[in-house]
Amino acid sequence: MGVITYDYEVTSSIPPAKLFKAFILDGDNLIPKILPEAIKNVEILQGDGGAGTIKCTHFGEGSQYNSVKHQVDEIDKENFIYKYTIFEGDVLGDVIEKISYEIKILPSDDGGSIAKNTSTYYTKGDAKINEENIKSGKEKASGIFKAVEAYLITNPDTTY
Repeated sequence: MGVITYDYEVTSSIPPAKLFKAFILDGDNLIPKILPEAIKNVEILQGDGGAGTIKCTHFGEGSQYNSVKHQVDEIDKENFIYKYTIFEGDVLGDVIEKISYEIKILPSDDGGSIAKNTSTYYTKGDAKINEENIKSGKEKASGIFKAVEAYLITNPDTTY
């Protein structure tokens, strides 16, 4: 099995607590509401939403994929850290066994946030990952993040 890790950052004008609550804690409800073409819905298959919970994300008509299953590995509400692992779904293809993510939302000097994401891809055998697929995945994740940010900016009175 090969292991490949990628890091990227996205900045936001939204403070960490508000961004974490909207993007992570209520993301399963909020993201399908604001981006139904990307994500149709998220259902909990097992658990209560905390560590160990298994979820299935069903993608919208704008996606080339149908669904993925992932397990919540950790939610640290005080330090704004969320870890999860995709372990099943057509997004993995024939090359990837699983993908683990760690998202940390940190305060920035201007009162906003810096979201740091570490993605670790575990390949099947000695399979090679297509770099363009990785780049495309990063762009889609950044797009979802920016859509949540835009929603929060245009809806400043929301309870997040």
